[in-house]
This record gives sequence, C-alpha cells and structure tokens, in this order.
Amino acid sequence: MPVELSRRNTDFPDPDEADESGLLAIGGDLSIKRLKSAYSKGIFPWYEDGMPILWWSPDPRMVLYPDKIIVSHSLRQSIRKNQFTFTIDKAFEKVIANCSHTPRKGEEGTWITREMRNAYIRLHEAGYAHSAESWMDGKLVGGLYGVALGKVFFGESMFHHETNASKIALYYLVQNLHKWGFKIIDAQVYTNHLESLGGELIPRRQYIQLLQEALTINDVTGSWNNRV
Repeated sequence: MPVELSRRNTDFPDPDEADESGLLAIGGDLSIKRLKSAYSKGIFPWYEDGMPILWWSPDPRMVLYPDKIIVSHSLRQSIRKNQFTFTIDKAFEKVIANCSHTPRKGEEGTWITREMRNAYIRLHEAGYAHSAESWMDGKLVGGLYGVALGKVFFGESMFHHETNASKIALYYLVQNLHKWGFKIIDAQVYTNHLESLGGELIPRRQYIQLLQEALTINDVTGSWNNRV
C-alpha cells in the first residue's frame, strides 16, 4: 500500500517500498523542499487534476547517459540545416505551458496541472528547474524542462510544433550537460522515443546508486541562460 504523506513531514519511504506499478506515496505538497527531497531519492510526482499528489519510483528506470546519446541520420541532417536557434532557461514558463497543452497519445487531459506548473516555476526561480528551447524565426517551436540536482538532470516533459524541434533542444542540452560533468539524465519511464535516443532501462537499485554518487557533486544552480 502507498504511504500517505503529511504536509509537515517531507521525508519519503524507501523507494523499494513502491508497489509493482512504481507508486510509493500519496499526498503531501509540492514545496521546493519536498520536491528536492523526492528527486534526491529517485522519486517524482505524477498525477492528474482532481487526484491527490501521487509519488512514483518505477523499477526498472529509464536513463540517458550524456556521452551515449544516439543521433539518428535524420536528426543529424536536421541539425546541419541550422533551422533552429537553441537556448537554455530563456523561456521556462512558455516551455512548461506548451508541454501542459500538448496532447499525448493514449492520454486524456494533462498531468501537468496548474498546481504542478506553479511548483516547477518556483523551483526554476530557485535555480533548480531548467528549460531548453528551440526557436524558428523568433518563435518557440520546441523544448523540454526538468530538474537538476548535483550532476543529475531529471527530465520531465517535451513538446514540439516543428519536426525534430524538441529532439534538437535535447541534443544541445545534452552536449552542455556533458560539458558540465553531468553523469546521468533521468528519463523516468520507457518510451520508444527515448530508446531511439539511447535511453536504457536499468534496475531501480542501480539507478539509486548512480543517483547518490552523482548527487555528491556540487549543484549547477541558478540560471543557465548565460552558461551556453
């Protein structure tokens, strides 16, 4: 049974206590302190409007290694065309808004609720959540956002309005994460899209071990806009 969290206590149970679906806990809030505590233990929130906050730690876990990203022939061609301009942390609120409005195959509505959006905007303002953007003719056409702690980037969601726009944003973000010494990108759960980019499924215990090692390295906090 998932553990019910109180609003006062930001501690989480051991991820190994999650059920077969990966559900670990219910309730609590989306404060900066609780979100940082969750991510540092390999736990993330995922729920829909009208539901209590649900906290997950799936097994196995999907990860990307910055030095192992796969660039397909078509993506490489798109990169060479220089169709897009790339930025980091230039339009976080626009990126998360676009992610929340993007239809997902097989899903009704969105898991990026207003409460969730506001929580990650606060996390961004505190220097722990970041976005990567692709622009075409001055318009935002693709991007992604996530959380960074230590030398781990926890990817949350992507969107695109032009072919390959989000993939190129991810590609350039990964190049910078590799340059800054990041060890892993947490992609959470399996998708064909992530596998095509080099994502791998690993046991949760292995993921937690990699996570704890990478968290011992100093955070790269604050805006990343001037780092690229």
